[in-house]
Amino acid sequence: MKICILASGSGGNSTYIETNNYKILVDIGKNRKYIVDKLKEINVNAEDIDYIFISHLHVDHISALKTFIKKYHPTIVISKSMFQELEDIHDYEHILIYDDEVILNNLRVTCIHSSHDATDSRNFLFESDNHSVVYVTDTGYVNQKNFKYLQNKEVYLFESNHDIEKLQHGPYPDWLKKRVLSDYGHLSNNACSVYLSKLIGNNTKKIYLMHLSKENNSEELALNEIHHVFNDYHIEFDDITCAKPSEVSEVITI
Repeated sequence: MKICILASGSGGNSTYIETNNYKILVDIGKNRKYIVDKLKEINVNAEDIDYIFISHLHVDHISALKTFIKKYHPTIVISKSMFQELEDIHDYEHILIYDDEVILNNLRVTCIHSSHDATDSRNFLFESDNHSVVYVTDTGYVNQKNFKYLQNKEVYLFESNHDIEKLQHGPYPDWLKKRVLSDYGHLSNNACSVYLSKLIGNNTKKIYLMHLSKENNSEELALNEIHHVFNDYHIEFDDITCAKPSEVSEVITI
C-alpha cells in the first residue's frame, strides 16, 4: 500500500491511498485543480482514481467533489444518509453505498461511526494484503468499542486538532470553543496522544497527526504533547509527523 496526505486542515482535506488494485481518495476538500496538481506531484493521474471515500459532508472534506466527478468519473463511496443529503450527486451513475464495511477484492474497508456534528460521519480502517491504515479525524472522541478494529495497525492518520489551553484563550467565540471541545467536535492534542498510546503496537510504522488548527495549535505543541504522553506510558515510538494544510506528505509505502 501507498499513502500520501494531499491536504489536512480546516481549509481542506484529502488523502491518497493506493493498493495493488485501486487508487483511492479519502475525502476531496480544496478544489479540483489543487487535487489534480497534488496528485501529479506524486505521479498519479486524476483520471486513474477509482474510488472517493467520503467521511462526512462538511465543505472542507467535499468541496472539490462535484467538479472532480464531472470530469473524471470515479465511484463515490458514501453512506446512505450522506447520499440522501448530498443532492448534487443523486443522478451520478457511479455510487457505492457503504454501511459497516466495504470489500473490494483484496481491499477491506471498515467504516466506523465517528462523533462529529455532521450527518453519519465516519472514520476508516483500510486493510489490503496484510497491510493497514487507520484514518481517524473530525471526531470528538473515539468509542472504546472500536478499539478492537484500530489496535496495532501499521499507519495511523489521527486527528490532533487543538491545544486545549490555546483554544480556550484564543480568538474563537465561546460557542465555537464549546463546539470544538464537545463530544461532537475535534480531538485535542492530549486526547489524540492518549488514544494512540492505547492503540499503537509492534506493527506500527508511522503516525501522522492530522487536521491541526491554524489558530489553536502548532506542530510544536502537537508533537510535544504526544512525546510527553508516550513517555508517561513508557512507549518508545518517534516516527511521528504533522500533516500540512496545503502540502503533500511523503509517500508512505508499507
